[in-house]
Amino acid sequence: MAKRDPYDVLGVAPGADPRSIKAAWRRLAREHHPDLIGDDPGASRIATRRMAEINDAYEALRRADAERRAGIRAAGGTPAGAGFEPESPPRRGGPPRPRPSRPVTGRVDTTETFRPRNATTGAASRLAGHPPRPSRRRESEAPRASDPTGPLERGRLHRFRRPARPPLDEARGHEIAFGKFRGHTLGEIAAFEPSYIDWLANTITRDRELVSCARVVRDDLDRRGVVRRTRPERAQPGRSA
Repeated sequence: MAKRDPYDVLGVAPGADPRSIKAAWRRLAREHHPDLIGDDPGASRIATRRMAEINDAYEALRRADAERRAGIRAAGGTPAGAGFEPESPPRRGGPPRPRPSRPVTGRVDTTETFRPRNATTGAASRLAGHPPRPSRRRESEAPRASDPTGPLERGRLHRFRRPARPPLDEARGHEIAFGKFRGHTLGEIAAFEPSYIDWLANTITRDRELVSCARVVRDDLDRRGVVRRTRPERAQPGRSA
């Protein structure tokens, strides 16, 4: 069966412009689309064949228009009128342009990240036109007991003095606020569990007052010759007992 003329299928005059052809194709597609037909199988098959004929006619006219425009461009001319598809600007070579972004308004100070080799670190090393570097003087606060470099830092502090140790009676009356002996004083703990005093003196690092009192009580136990229980050493893996 010979195909009908695409202009007759779309119902437009021969030589119609692409805009009229596209408008006719959209109108016929809204009228004969198979999804708009009910549950009748026969009507659905007829609408499917009709829609296929409409699409073939539109594609044929679109290809003919594209070939005509390509021939005009190859001859050095410019096709007149609008085509089926919008004209895209010619693409130039090279990488794509970066996407527009917000302007960078923040300022980052990088003066501390760069230092020339063999340069002094005093006031003379400041670069011309740059603000002076921030001072990094040590704080006057004494190092914490939990600081692993506490003994090293203490020797560098100006006029550092160790806190005075409390008397024995005051140390024995110090009350524990944690652990299994919470609410008991160090003197009571030293009477029935003196090894716990050693644990407090050697393990606790954050409570300076407790550590100082525990060490005073521990020294008193050493002077009186009180024997404490020692923990058995753990066997190292790979070693036989």
